[in-house]
Amino acid sequence: MSGGTAVEHAPVMVAEVISALNVRAGGRYVDCTVGGGGHAYAMMEAASPGGSLLGIDRDPAALQRTRERLAPFRGDVRLVEGSYADVAEICAEYSYAPVHGLLIDAGLSSLQLDDAERGFSFQQEGPLDMRFSPQQELTAAQIVNEYEQKELADILYRLGEETKSRVIAKRIVERRPLHTTTELAKVVQEAVGGRARRQSHPATRTFQALRIAVNQELLSLEAALPQAYGLLGDFGRLVVLAYHSLEDRIVKEFIRRESRDCVCPPRQPACTCDHKAGLKLVSRRAIKPSAEEVAANPRSRSARLRVAERLPTTAGKPAQAG
Repeated sequence: MSGGTAVEHAPVMVAEVISALNVRAGGRYVDCTVGGGGHAYAMMEAASPGGSLLGIDRDPAALQRTRERLAPFRGDVRLVEGSYADVAEICAEYSYAPVHGLLIDAGLSSLQLDDAERGFSFQQEGPLDMRFSPQQELTAAQIVNEYEQKELADILYRLGEETKSRVIAKRIVERRPLHTTTELAKVVQEAVGGRARRQSHPATRTFQALRIAVNQELLSLEAALPQAYGLLGDFGRLVVLAYHSLEDRIVKEFIRRESRDCVCPPRQPACTCDHKAGLKLVSRRAIKPSAEEVAANPRSRSARLRVAERLPTTAGKPAQAG
């Protein structure tokens, strides 16, 4: 979730996002992960005069920062606390469709990562929380301390792509209860033997897996993509920023499927799916941050941007936005 004040957090690939969305004056846009408002501010600058934006985020603290940042556009911006897994319902509630463009930034903001009390980082001591919203019940502490060893190992392997998942899960179970981020990081490091042959901290994948599990991030993304597609008007743009292979694979496969006329199995002799392409790839490959941006903001290095455009339909639905 990119966004935030210029001092605290630089939103990722701002120029590329605005270009990919093809933002125009008077346009109607949705920022599904508005965060601190970095992308949203740039979108409203480009969409003025006459543009509007609906911003969604699960984090009430982020929304408060965004209200302050977007004050110059107050009359044209509506901010909603919620999950982008419910983006169609939220837009329907405010009669906000069709739209010219929709952004999903699936990352974790620096504002969240740097807040020790949120428990996202292994570099600072904090509680094993990792919730995007305080309204959520499940925390990282519950997974770490209550899940069976096999279930814990499966989460680390599936959601963190951690090859040492079984070893780590076994060590966690032996050492629990664990209460803080630094305790967990130390246990993981002991389990895998430090930084040997690893470019990042040994606990990176474990923390990623737990965060994804706590917030059901992949399920939310899978739910949001078809809804986002349905909200676009003719020639509207869907833009997604992903930060690891699991997210990017979901986005890539969704766009690939919806940009094909037939999705039948390759060996099937005749098409029976009656599927029609509704999206067009704008960029065949994922767009990556420039070397200059990575040097200035190392956290952007894993970002991958994908963009697709809604094809017009003779049926009149979705309608031309605006």
